[in-house]
Amino acid sequence: MNLSTHIKNAKAELAKVIFPTKGQVKQAYISVVIVVSIIAAFLALVDLLMSSIMSAILG
Repeated sequence: MNLSTHIKNAKAELAKVIFPTKGQVKQAYISVVIVVSIIAAFLALVDLLMSSIMSAILG
């Protein structure tokens, strides 16, 4: 196989790709931000709770 065959195959595969629309990208971005924020808040709450428990035990 030579370089031109690889380029031709790459173009053919790229033509099959369905790129997300701007709306889909925005929706996915917002979903990720919301999920990460919820998980971060949960972990912060657990950390605060565990810290309080350890302070009560050790102090």
